[in-house]
Amino acid sequence: MRFNLNMPKALKPFYRKELAVYQEYMSQGNLLRAWRHLERAHILGQPYPVEHTTVHFKMLQFGITTRNMKEILGQLPRLLVGGIKSWAGTIPVGNTGGANVIAWKPMPIPQDLKAIIQQATSNS
Repeated sequence: MRFNLNMPKALKPFYRKELAVYQEYMSQGNLLRAWRHLERAHILGQPYPVEHTTVHFKMLQFGITTRNMKEILGQLPRLLVGGIKSWAGTIPVGNTGGANVIAWKPMPIPQDLKAIIQQATSNS
């Protein structure tokens, strides 16, 4: 079992960029595009407890903002166990994190994110 603690420094700017773009689209009221960037931030942050939990908190906020009860209820257990699963290295790789997908289902990682992850983690 591999224990994860800190996101590699080379990966942090990409993670932060996805969160910034999410926030930008939220402020414009473009919920669909905002959500897509939150999913991308989830994929990047998923192996790291703090970043993973942060994204699930933002997904919970998104659910509250949009009054989406399925998202709200789906994020609560993810908030409770997501960080622990990251720390223990037992995440479903590529999972986008929303209540619209099965929490333990691995998913394909988009090619651009896969390249970012490979480059950033090979340098750490």
